[in-house]
Amino acid sequence: MKKTWTTLKKIFTWVFVAHISWFLVFIFQKFSVVGFTVHNLKTKMLLVLALVVVIGLVYYFLLRKIVIVKKIAIILKEVFFIAYISSSLYLIVGIFFNPPVTLTQLSNLLQGYGLSRDYISYDDMGPNIKLAVIASEDQLFPDHDGFDLKAIKVAMKYNQRHPTKQRGGSTISQQTAKNVFLFQGGGFLRKGIEVFFTFSIEQLWSKRTILERYLNIAETGRGVFGVQAAAKKYFNKDAKNLSMYEAAQIAACLPSPKRYSVKPLSNYVAGRAANIVRQMNNLATDPDVQAIIK
Repeated sequence: MKKTWTTLKKIFTWVFVAHISWFLVFIFQKFSVVGFTVHNLKTKMLLVLALVVVIGLVYYFLLRKIVIVKKIAIILKEVFFIAYISSSLYLIVGIFFNPPVTLTQLSNLLQGYGLSRDYISYDDMGPNIKLAVIASEDQLFPDHDGFDLKAIKVAMKYNQRHPTKQRGGSTISQQTAKNVFLFQGGGFLRKGIEVFFTFSIEQLWSKRTILERYLNIAETGRGVFGVQAAAKKYFNKDAKNLSMYEAAQIAACLPSPKRYSVKPLSNYVAGRAANIVRQMNNLATDPDVQAIIK
């Protein structure tokens, strides 16, 4: 068993080196766009990398001879390999299966909201809810590589003008990565890891798979997860039978599912859903969108 674990760590050491190198090349190409910054993400990443290098050098030349420090380092190394290997396997399994449970779902359950969900296949979702979510959350979903730089810039400018009303610029891919692998909140550290997982699923999963995972695990109400559970709860029908306006109402709740209400229908959701339907009609003839939602 110990020999197998040692061999596994050696293999995944090289996997991690290749993975992180590929990711860093992507990041520095992506965030070197003229006039674009994500709260100085590039600078922050350079600082993090520099800090890692400094800590590594200090440990190697000064601290590794201290017994207690060396033991702590060994423990941290084991924790890292367990986390990386398990997440890598989870990433591969995610190509074929929905996650058995997410941290957000568990959090809702522990907070007393309950857990109502019903995973369904991509074909059983129907085109309207897929189109509604793309129209509402990420209209460039078929075309981007996980990050919509324009949307992030708009969100940043809005948040600077309205400190008490924060707007997100996350794509469906980013939200899927967060919901499958991570948790809500967490600040810059969680956001940085989210970027890593977004990059990873965009490389390994198809757009249809990303959208299917999102539509099955997205929070659509207090304790309600996935579009099938939402369709059953709010309209007493399957997701594939939702009308455009019904699908738009569910999509309108996604930014804040505990705040916005479909039943009873809040004024915000009613107005937002009408706008989403207009966007759906605009996107309905887009061949890239149609290729995904069919």
